[in-house]
Amino acid sequence: MPRQIFSPFRVLLATAMLTAALATNAAAQSKEEWDKVIAEAKKEGRVVVYSAYVSPDTHDAINKAFEKKYGIKVDMLMARGTELRERVRTEQSAGRYLADVWHTAISNVQSGPRDEKFTQPHGGLPDAANLKPEFKSRMNDTLAPIFTINYGFLVNSRMVKPEDEPKSFADLLDPKWKGKILSDDPRASGGGRVLFHMTADKFGREYHEKLAKQGLTFNRDYQESIRRVARGEYPIYIPLILSQYKTLEGLPVRYVIPKEGVTYGSYGAPILKNPPHPNAARLMANFYLSDEAQLVYAKTSHGIVINKLSQTLSPDAEALANVTPLVEEDFTRINAMFDLAKEIYK
Repeated sequence: MPRQIFSPFRVLLATAMLTAALATNAAAQSKEEWDKVIAEAKKEGRVVVYSAYVSPDTHDAINKAFEKKYGIKVDMLMARGTELRERVRTEQSAGRYLADVWHTAISNVQSGPRDEKFTQPHGGLPDAANLKPEFKSRMNDTLAPIFTINYGFLVNSRMVKPEDEPKSFADLLDPKWKGKILSDDPRASGGGRVLFHMTADKFGREYHEKLAKQGLTFNRDYQESIRRVARGEYPIYIPLILSQYKTLEGLPVRYVIPKEGVTYGSYGAPILKNPPHPNAARLMANFYLSDEAQLVYAKTSHGIVINKLSQTLSPDAEALANVTPLVEEDFTRINAMFDLAKEIYK
């Protein structure tokens, strides 16, 4: 009998063929599993979403797209994040599991007490494969980022020439802006807290020690702040919620995206513990990562988390949807950063 010779090439070829076969089989099994999720979700017929993001424009469009695609009714309750968190805690403590999906700021999920386990593993979300690398690294077994609220600067266009406007966080330290910057309060929850935390992580404590010497005026009323800039009381407001800019059309203001990147807050859609519609919950959590849902977020000037959309966006929408993040979110030191903000901004 002739001796068989196993060349390295043949071994590599056989290994590659086996790997490809296993991958194909896994993909087929994954598709079969997901088809079962869809079928069972349709039998359940509805999904209940608690959302801490009061945004009818985005929710209505996404819910209608979901209902049209799957024939599954979406029941949604929108309320403040603290109110919904307490509602979930109260319901689950009483053994009443009424909602399926918790549409909320990721900070609201990950910064709570460790013994609060309101959510359960999602079991895998197929569309998470399309996440941008910086967001894929933040996904875990209970949630994935689904969009971001991005922050920039607002300037009065009559008071600030384009060539003079602050184009970076460093520009806010220019002496010419002393006493002229209106800001959300960094010592309380909100955009000011996010700006303080992320810029401190990026530039260090000394950045804020310098910014504090600029004599910032703090205000906790977002709508009043942007009106004060539009009226000319202040030439600059920080930080502006960029997705709100369209509501300012016709006013003498414009937005600025800082060149170092934006401060932001990520939202996710984890599945609540013991959901009454478990398959519909999983399907809804995945749908937020779909092209259809991401397109809604992009068209409403939110940051998107997937690599590519099926439709071409306008230049303005593209700039806001794919803006560069300043730093990665860190939910482990929120209380410490509150203390630091109170120490610097007295």
